[in-house]
Amino acid sequence: MTQRTGRAVQITEPGTLELLDAPAAEPGPGQALVQVAYCGICGSDREVFAGTRPAEFVRYPVVPGHEWSGTVAAVGPGVPESLVGRGVVGQGIRTAEGTPASLEGDTEGWPQEYEETGFTLPGGWSTWLTLPARYLHVLPEGADLRAAAGIEPAACVAEAVLLADVSAGSKVAVVGAGTLGLLAVQLLKGAGCEVTVVHHNDERRELATTCGAAHYTGDATTLGATFDAVIEAAGVPGIARTAVRLARRGGRVVLTGIPAQDADDLSSLELVSRNVHVLTVFGAPTRAWAYAVRAFSAGVLDPTPLITHEFDLTDAQAALDELAARRGALKVLLKP
Repeated sequence: MTQRTGRAVQITEPGTLELLDAPAAEPGPGQALVQVAYCGICGSDREVFAGTRPAEFVRYPVVPGHEWSGTVAAVGPGVPESLVGRGVVGQGIRTAEGTPASLEGDTEGWPQEYEETGFTLPGGWSTWLTLPARYLHVLPEGADLRAAAGIEPAACVAEAVLLADVSAGSKVAVVGAGTLGLLAVQLLKGAGCEVTVVHHNDERRELATTCGAAHYTGDATTLGATFDAVIEAAGVPGIARTAVRLARRGGRVVLTGIPAQDADDLSSLELVSRNVHVLTVFGAPTRAWAYAVRAFSAGVLDPTPLITHEFDLTDAQAALDELAARRGALKVLLKP
């Protein structure tokens, strides 16, 4: 068998990138080999590069990249040959096989030692990616793989939408108009909700409207506690309390952001007296991935408007710098 050649970018230690020759690892039993088409960069990847990601959630050296799309190039024993040639995306968090949580793809079913593509295991900043086929989600024939690189973050907020338990006509506030917040707007609009976006400035107003927001404000204090559900996607200190104060009595608040500093001061008195239900999302279980892929296939979810920059894999440092510069970059893609 001819060796498939390739390349990958590895973070050897915080602050150090290295471009490597990375031939494909042929798939073993239950595995699939994917040729990566696109891979997004997010704040978590910048944390890995900067060395600020909590130690239990990264292992150096590592090839980053958890927001990837690609095409199945080969499969190992026990995996249907029909997968070869299909466009796919894939779950990153590994779950413990054989447990009830694992059978549902619940991220709470991971083994005691956390493992995830792009953080402790090789990721999509590479020509090739080998992983268990059970984590793959197959896309429709002819799917746009550039857009599909946005399905991973969409799956995270899809879980938030599911936890929010919304229905047609629900009034929902989305706090934060970054990638996660805007993808949440698309999914909520697709579910028939009336969506209000709360963002700290006016720069995302037009894009939020394109994604389906009915209202937009830069000042949460102008809004009353009237929302059936609130999805927080900002991840800045103090924002959880802001989100809670937007929910009506008996409403639901779903927190997805992780602040750099734990500076939230949620009030038990406020939560209990107003019967506000607070839930959280860390990663996306299988049901959320399936929801996001269905929405993508139906055209409800379209990450394309969020893509602002594309870089070749050899320019990974420039891609990281662009995202960190905060000059309007939203979703930055690498193309292996």
